[in-house]
Amino acid sequence: MDYLKSIDYTDPDFGDWHDELPLWSAPFGLFLLDRVPIKPGLTILDVGAGTGFLSLELAQRCGPTAKVFAVDPWQAGMQRFRGKLDHLGLDNVVLIEKDAAAIDLPDESIDVVVSNLGLNNFDSPPAILGACFRVLRPGSRLLMTTNIAGHMHEFYDIFRATLIELGRADRLASLDEHISHRGTVDSISKLITDAGFEVVSIDSQSFRMRFADGSSLLRHYFIRLGFVDGWKSVAGPDALEETFTTLERNLNVAAAKKGELALTVPMACVDAVKPSGD
Repeated sequence: MDYLKSIDYTDPDFGDWHDELPLWSAPFGLFLLDRVPIKPGLTILDVGAGTGFLSLELAQRCGPTAKVFAVDPWQAGMQRFRGKLDHLGLDNVVLIEKDAAAIDLPDESIDVVVSNLGLNNFDSPPAILGACFRVLRPGSRLLMTTNIAGHMHEFYDIFRATLIELGRADRLASLDEHISHRGTVDSISKLITDAGFEVVSIDSQSFRMRFADGSSLLRHYFIRLGFVDGWKSVAGPDALEETFTTLERNLNVAAAKKGELALTVPMACVDAVKPSGD
C-alpha cells in the first residue's frame, strides 16, 4: 500500500513541487474538473497541457487504468511536467511535445478531450479543433475552458479613459482589437460547431482578482507575464512611459475611491460531443 507512505514536507526538494499551480489557471481548472467525466479506463487527451496540472489531476482521479496524452509545444513547460511525473511516480501519462494540430494519435482513439485555457492561446483554433475531432471516438466529449469577453473590464475602462485623456484617441482601435480577441459564448459555440461538434452546453461564471491599487496590479508577476506586453502594444511605442505613468495614476485613484482594485474575469466551460453518426 504505497499510499500509506508519509509525504515528507521537510525534504529540501519539496518546495519545487508543492503549490506550483498558477492561481490564474486554478479557477478555470476547477470549473472544468467539476464537469469532465471521471471514471476508470478512460483515454484522455489534454490539449495545451502546460506544466501538467489538469493531466496530473485526471491521471490520478481516474486511476491507473486510465491513460492521459498530454500535448503542448512549450519545451520549458513540458520539461517541468516530466519532473513532476517522476516525482509523483505516475506511469499513465504520455507527454507529446508538439503542436496539437499535428498530433499523430490514431483516428477515433480518444474518449475525452480536455483543454484548460487553450482556446485563446492556440495559433489556429480551427486546426486544433479539427485534430481533436479526428481523434475522438463518435459520441465522445470535448470539454474546454476559456476566458471570454468582458474580461477585466474595470481595467480596460480606465485604460480607455487614459488614452482619451492623453489625446491618444488614435490608439483606441488598437485597444478595441486587443479586447475583442476574446470570444463570446456565441462565437465560441460557432467555432466548436464549425469543427463538426454538437455543443451540449456552455456554462459561464466569473471570479475576481483583487489588488490594493494599480501599482500592485502592474507589478504583479503574473500580470507582467501574461498581460503587460499586450497592454504595451496597445499603447504603442510613442509616449509609452507617459501612457503607463498616467494609467497607473488613474488606476490608483480608482482603487482609492473603492478601497481596492477588483477586476472581473468571466469564464466559460464548453461541453461538446462528436456526433455518433447513428
